Amino acid sequence: MASSMVTSSQSPTPPRPNLAFRRLRGQRSPAEFAAAVRRAAREIGESVSCDARYVGRVEAGEIRCPNYAYERVFLHMFPGRTLTDLGFASRASVRGRRARTTGETPGTYEPYDTQDTQDPDDTYDNYEESDVLRRAFMTGGGATVAAASLGPIGLALDATAAGRPVRRAGTGEAGALEEAVRRIRLLDDRHGADGLYQRAAAPLRAAYALLDAGATRQTTADRLHSGAGELAISVGWLAHDSGRFDDARSHYAEALATARVTGDDSLEAHAFCNTAFLARDAGRPREAVRAAQAAQRVARPLGSPRLMSLLALREAGGWAGLADRTGCEQALARAQAYFERGLSDADPEWMSFYGEAELEGLEAQCWSTLGDWRRAARHARRAADLQDPHFTRNIALYTAELADDLARGGRPDEAAAAGLRVLELLGEVQSSRVRTMLAATARVLLPHRRASGVSAFLERHALLPRTG
Repeated sequence: MASSMVTSSQSPTPPRPNLAFRRLRGQRSPAEFAAAVRRAAREIGESVSCDARYVGRVEAGEIRCPNYAYERVFLHMFPGRTLTDLGFASRASVRGRRARTTGETPGTYEPYDTQDTQDPDDTYDNYEESDVLRRAFMTGGGATVAAASLGPIGLALDATAAGRPVRRAGTGEAGALEEAVRRIRLLDDRHGADGLYQRAAAPLRAAYALLDAGATRQTTADRLHSGAGELAISVGWLAHDSGRFDDARSHYAEALATARVTGDDSLEAHAFCNTAFLARDAGRPREAVRAAQAAQRVARPLGSPRLMSLLALREAGGWAGLADRTGCEQALARAQAYFERGLSDADPEWMSFYGEAELEGLEAQCWSTLGDWRRAARHARRAADLQDPHFTRNIALYTAELADDLARGGRPDEAAAAGLRVLELLGEVQSSRVRTMLAATARVLLPHRRASGVSAFLERHALLPRTG
């Protein structure tokens, strides 16, 4: 993924709108069309992080040729058509072009052409590189590999490590930072947090080094602040899910501070959302309620019912931890009512995980905390059944929740069967949260070791390697 450092006084050629692609979208909103793209990707085993912004960039002509993953998805969606039919340029006409500076400060480092324009996703999200990047995060040698996998972010990290000044950031660095956030979320969805946290911390350090170096435009500075805050939340979540609660709290606080410095309400709502979740898991339910309520105050003007639904669920989790059944039920009712309003163009990109399965899963956790095992198991089973196969980590989580609820509800044979399903997934998923839940289920099932299937689960669970 080599980049070129070229200066030029030549005026950039303005992008030409992709009218053919716009016609194919028809009456669907950009967000609705992006959702259709993601569904089509899953049908053919691809995974793309398409959102309304990406669709807008395509239609504006900023993306002249999609990366290989998007190409396969688009050709699957519109059989019989070529890329040219979809309004794109041929790959040969954009591949290998050197970067040119835009109207930003002369000499600015631009790792790819942002006007003419080669898609940044083509550098960071193509099919051939995705497996390399996955291996780099999962098994690679620490910061060096993580940095090398993220292009301009990696260059900033290399400069920081060598004590050299970091160049002022342009749109290339902002785009790389945004893609780093998407990539980390994608890998977490598939594999869980444990193998990612230490490696994801490296690009986070580079992101804040870029902020300190400054940007060439205010719009770029805003994107950098937003991207750095979202990356801090993503890294915080990896710490959170792998049981490093103090680290997670620090990262979430960093994101919250970044949001308040820049007046970014969307980022602030996200930071409060995760802070509430962490407080619940850390045994601070009253703090969870306060953080969730603060998030709702910030998020209400943003116009996303799905975001308000998730934040109401965060509040419900806090009320459950306080053993306040009435407060929990009221928050759950609000969450359901907001959810039923459907999707919106205002829904944040990071909420791609939040669908009916997550709604059911979080409600299951509330009832479990309140000790209503039968109701908790019912919702956990729905969550596992509804979950998109792409979210392997969540399937493991919901099934582990189901196993524990069944065990505590006096149904050891069903609990053992669910536990065995989770054990099958642990080859793909590295999540301390899931392992902790399975360990608790095993303890509950010990007195029932003679029940059908329980001994098999306990024996296989005992063979799990110990983690530090």
